[in-house]
Amino acid sequence: MNATKANLLNSIVLIAVGGWGYFDGDGKSTTALIPVIFGVVLLLCYSGIKKQNKVIAHIAVLVTFICLLGLFMPLNGAIERGNDTAVVRVSAMIVSSLTALVFFIKSFIENRKASK
Repeated sequence: MNATKANLLNSIVLIAVGGWGYFDGDGKSTTALIPVIFGVVLLLCYSGIKKQNKVIAHIAVLVTFICLLGLFMPLNGAIERGNDTAVVRVSAMIVSSLTALVFFIKSFIENRKASK
């Protein structure tokens, strides 16, 4: 897997699982759509990452990192409520975002080594 595929997978997970959380959740809270918005932004970055555009890749990393940080509060809330389904949903989004970050970092390191 490379950073492009990891970003695509992460965006799909954020959109699908975030949408699932919105439609399956109690009261249809609009905050459940925040991961969906992040997923759409990351999906829009896909072609730029594929073309190895550094600016877009850095934007995608920043968006992924912000999304990852933002997912810990919903995880904490799901754990406190004892909502196992929500814990699984949020954990899946955290794992996919963390995986994408790892592949982005590996890609940046490889590109730096290649340019020397």
